[in-house]
Amino acid sequence: MKPMTFLVETTRLGPHGSVSRCKSAEIPLDTDPAGNPRAFNPAELLLAALSACIVKGIERVAPMLKFELRGVEVRVQGVRQDTPPRMASIRYEIVVDSDESERRLELLHENVRKFGTVYNTIAPGTRLEGVLRRKA
Repeated sequence: MKPMTFLVETTRLGPHGSVSRCKSAEIPLDTDPAGNPRAFNPAELLLAALSACIVKGIERVAPMLKFELRGVEVRVQGVRQDTPPRMASIRYEIVVDSDESERRLELLHENVRKFGTVYNTIAPGTRLEGVLRRKA
């Protein structure tokens, strides 16, 4: 199987921000040392990539498992340490709106952990913990 390749290009727009482009999409980036509330900073972008990986993994595996769901929400929280600067830990919560059994929910979570590209890139170097639960 041929490996997949990805290309993202980032351009500094000035001292307050940058933009990343991929395909026909753009994401504004907070690259201002003072912060920019209208854009994701690099750490938030990492957490967004993880949450997108989780949702995409669910979208990919749900049809194979014949898993019925009405919706998915993901909340991700990262804790940064200063020395060396890195994400010390990341916690996530996946909330699935579904009538599937508890065992099937756990099977879905197992697949997220096993087959997520971003998930498996982050997991070896960061304390990564999370739960998948049914929407109340």
